Amino acid sequence: MTSPEQTSDPDELTVGQAAGLVGLSVRTLHHWDAVGLVRPSERTPAGYRVYSADDIARIHRVLVYRELGLPLAEIGRILDDPAADAREHLRRQRLQLTERISHLHTMAEAVDRMLAASSSGLKLTPREQVEIFGTDWRPEWVQEAEDRWGDTKQWAQYVERTSGLTPDDWRQVVADTEVLNADLAAAHRAGVVPGSDEGNALAERHRTSFSRYFDCTPAMHACLARSFVSEPGYLRYYDSLSPGLAQWLHALVYANTAAHGIDPDTATWT
Repeated sequence: MTSPEQTSDPDELTVGQAAGLVGLSVRTLHHWDAVGLVRPSERTPAGYRVYSADDIARIHRVLVYRELGLPLAEIGRILDDPAADAREHLRRQRLQLTERISHLHTMAEAVDRMLAASSSGLKLTPREQVEIFGTDWRPEWVQEAEDRWGDTKQWAQYVERTSGLTPDDWRQVVADTEVLNADLAAAHRAGVVPGSDEGNALAERHRTSFSRYFDCTPAMHACLARSFVSEPGYLRYYDSLSPGLAQWLHALVYANTAAHGIDPDTATWT
């Protein structure tokens, strides 16, 4: 047997039932009723007001607009606009939700970039990163490196050694790298032989450039050299400086590693 305020019509809900269905409190629905935002439009045989299916649909529309940050008074004006039908309301809501989703995606990407910079010790704004590293720079490269090496001692050294670098420090890093790359490209074009004194000196300069960030041993250098010819990113980078430079640099590093008494083919990350 139902109580006087209950209804036997499944499409009609009491305030308690409606609140439970839409995830709101009874107090909220009473407030919305009092301000005229959503009023239960039906009554039970005993005279108690209940919510129809249309009332519940209106509640859902209010929830969408409230999620978009609109005040209740403005939501009421939108919903009661005689020039807009139900489908127009839905189209408007969908457009605003799409814009909201796009905005949230943009915010999430910005947070990801800040997290990558924070965890890596790279204390540069996006504008400074582009200015210093060039327009080809992608902040996600730092995250990819952390995903790959984040649990190593060398990554911890990298974070420690770069966390205090200023924008001017990074500009000097880039300038030093450009000088080294220019010298490598010139030596490659001049036919410097891997294993020669000049070749080994260049290989040591290259290894020292990595040692700025972590203690790069000759064995580690050989491991990195394998990436120069096996990973497309490295291959494109070095060959853009001088065609064939990646393969030549691989041979240069391998010869220098051998000069340290280490077999470069079996060298490990130690």
